[in-house]
Amino acid sequence: MTLKRFLVRLLLVLLLVAAVALAVRSWRALQGPDLQPWHTFVPAELRADELDAADWPRWLAQEQAVFDSLRARVTRTLEPAARMPYDRYVEGSPVYPPGFARDWNRSYVMVPAGAPVGAVVLLHGLTDSPYSLRHIARRYAERGFVAIGLRVPGHGTVPAGLTDVRWEDWMAATRLAVREARRRVGATAPLHLVGFSNGGALAVKYSLDAIEDPALPRADRLVLLTPMIGITRFARFAGLAGLPALLPPFAGAAWLSNLPEFNPFKYNSFPVNGARQSYRLTDALQSQIERLARAGRLGTMPPVLTFQSVIDFTVSTPAILNALYAFLPDNGSEIVLFDVNRTVKFGPLLRPSAYVALDQLTPTAPQAYRFTAIANAGDDSDATLERSIAPGQLAAVDRPLELRYPAGIFSLSHLSIPIPPDDPLYGTNPDPKTRAEFGINLGALDARGERGALVVDQDFLTRLPSNPFFDYLLGRIEEGIERPAAPSGRNLAAVPPSGLPVRLEALLSTFAPDEASAQRFSGP
Repeated sequence: MTLKRFLVRLLLVLLLVAAVALAVRSWRALQGPDLQPWHTFVPAELRADELDAADWPRWLAQEQAVFDSLRARVTRTLEPAARMPYDRYVEGSPVYPPGFARDWNRSYVMVPAGAPVGAVVLLHGLTDSPYSLRHIARRYAERGFVAIGLRVPGHGTVPAGLTDVRWEDWMAATRLAVREARRRVGATAPLHLVGFSNGGALAVKYSLDAIEDPALPRADRLVLLTPMIGITRFARFAGLAGLPALLPPFAGAAWLSNLPEFNPFKYNSFPVNGARQSYRLTDALQSQIERLARAGRLGTMPPVLTFQSVIDFTVSTPAILNALYAFLPDNGSEIVLFDVNRTVKFGPLLRPSAYVALDQLTPTAPQAYRFTAIANAGDDSDATLERSIAPGQLAAVDRPLELRYPAGIFSLSHLSIPIPPDDPLYGTNPDPKTRAEFGINLGALDARGERGALVVDQDFLTRLPSNPFFDYLLGRIEEGIERPAAPSGRNLAAVPPSGLPVRLEALLSTFAPDEASAQRFSGP
């Protein structure tokens, strides 16, 4: 067989596979639940060029118009049969956000009691809202910072908002929030960026852009919470999954998940475009890191403090180290990894890879950043310790902590990192005084029964919703406010990974969920 004939046959096979995949996707779209108004109405958000020309009052005015249109085009048009008791778009529902004392879906500014000493911009994750970072924002405000919680375009309204947004809009909104932060505190006060998941990618991308564009105000510190530096391989091809939606009968194919919206501050439904835009963002981010590293221009990158679980189904933990930290200069950066709970004996239920994940991530050569792990003090102890490897070193130093792994929790999750256990909505141990604040508590649900009876995947109930080590996380953030990070003084150089190209290495280190489990990608 000639090479030409072989290539033709290969092409025909690939086309046949693609046709079958699209046919299956189309069939599934027809079998899925009907789309609701929150899947079809797209609010009119500001686009990137408009955001770059806008100021904060203009942003808030448009945000108000968006929420007004949401009430008129969704809430007031719902048919009686669609008015479920627990639905965030039903007026009078216990989870109807405008009925709360404060709607945390909206952008906010927290002002300190006295004259501000600095400013922080907080960027939430994909399908998320400004609610998730409110606890960290409050602590910054208590420490004298103006805290600006941005509602990233496409979020906090209806899931359909993510069907027509581009990552360039997210970046333009980030620039707008940073401009407002600088306007409020002046050109010399400290400026921090806090990013959760997709928001972490935005924070890093902004800092890289500021290196290349002197007109952008530079951040003095980045705090990243399970940042989306590398994501699942599925997201790379997510756009193909939505192709059948070009035909109206298959509109459901534009959605990776279509679920009831009972969560007041996070979408349960997730469109294909959300995954696609996150992939485009991380691809651009990794390309820029490599380009600036080759040009020797990462020396002015601000120090980065990252909190991450060794087990994360949404983002790639290895990619954070291989595609970001390996290129950072010796500037006081640190990554904090939360290990699995080794006292929980699940036997064959816990993958063996979970037990060795931390060992595989621990540096085997001196690095320019500090590597810290929060782990059991011993395999049979629920007491914990902080084990740190200083920049340029390989020997670890242990510090006992007063925190313990709660019984029954085998690891932290992607969703849990920025949420305290006493959070009234997502906390596993909500404060009795505020438990009823949002009409429902999703973090303390303890449901048991037969499979197939729930409208959500059972992973929804088992995925840890809050962080038992949140007090430690908050304390470490405060340390950076009081004592800004500094270089080690050893003149260390970054140690990029050898062998595979970085972007390929980061890609191969991710998971590849099937379409049925793709909704788990939609964590912030």
